[in-house]
This record gives sequence, C-alpha cells and structure tokens, in this order.
Amino acid sequence: MPELNVGGKTFQVKEGITVLAALQNLGMWKLRNSVSGEARGALCGMGVCYECRLQVDGKTEKTCQVIVQQNMQVMLNAD
Repeated sequence: MPELNVGGKTFQVKEGITVLAALQNLGMWKLRNSVSGEARGALCGMGVCYECRLQVDGKTEKTCQVIVQQNMQVMLNAD
C-alpha cells in the first residue's frame, strides 16, 4: 500500500486509486476554501469541475485525475 502525505500526516492508502478517492476514503471531503471562505470539495470526480484541485508534489493538480504514488505530498487548502 502506498503512503500518502497529507498536510504533514502520513496515511497508507489503496494502490491504484486517485488522490481524490484516497482523500475521500480518509474522510477528507472538504479540500479547500473559496475566496469567500466557504468549504469546497469535489463535485464531479472526472476532471470537469476543478473543485478538487490541490497542490500535489508542488504542482496544482485535479486530484481526481492523479493516481496515488508512493510518498506523494498533498496540501489541503482548507481550514
């Protein structure tokens, strides 16, 4: 099982799933805040809505389109 680092905490997640699926399996549905401070999370899960975009290994990525790799670093943008 690959390890995923989310905001400084390390989790073992299922192999072959997307970063978004891994986060949701960990109960992390709130991914970021809007400019007005509202909680935001993924809507479509297929790369259309951009609501799941986060910093993954230093790049802004649509997490629903990225397969988990060993030791990935993910930064949530939520409070």
